[in-house]
Amino acid sequence: MENLMGLLRIHVQRGVNLAVRDVVSSDPYVVVRMGKQKLKTRVIKKNVNPVWNDDLTLSVADPSLPVKLAVYDRDRFSFDDKMGDAEFEIGAFLDAVKMRLQGLPNGTIISKVQPSRQNCLSQESCIIWSNGKVVQHMFLRLRNVETGEIELQLEWIDVPGSTGLPLAI
Repeated sequence: MENLMGLLRIHVQRGVNLAVRDVVSSDPYVVVRMGKQKLKTRVIKKNVNPVWNDDLTLSVADPSLPVKLAVYDRDRFSFDDKMGDAEFEIGAFLDAVKMRLQGLPNGTIISKVQPSRQNCLSQESCIIWSNGKVVQHMFLRLRNVETGEIELQLEWIDVPGSTGLPLAI
């Protein structure tokens, strides 16, 4: 991939209060897209509060692209039902990564992203220094559905030989 800047690891932690699509429950999984890339978590059977703890890794060449995610209910004999979608920007996160911070105390908050009409955050999202890395924790409220949130965490991975992120000025 040309102009690879690095990798964005998305730790899809869990779903909270997802919509019921199969009588009393759902078999949810998450599809994450960025540009032409598409990744999926595993399916969690019969659970509207699934814990995936799946790591999905996207190659980032264009940091202005939003990361889109959709939650589906796995159906055996018909098309999978959509259970909402959300998207988020990685600009604020990459700005924090570009600071090239070193040696901060674990848990130091670098910046915060407030929920707004322009994003799908259901609560303030903190970008923190954790174990020598910049991570962003977020709760996304699903759109186009009656209920549900997805909890995830972002982490940046520098790739040897990639163009890397331009340094913050």
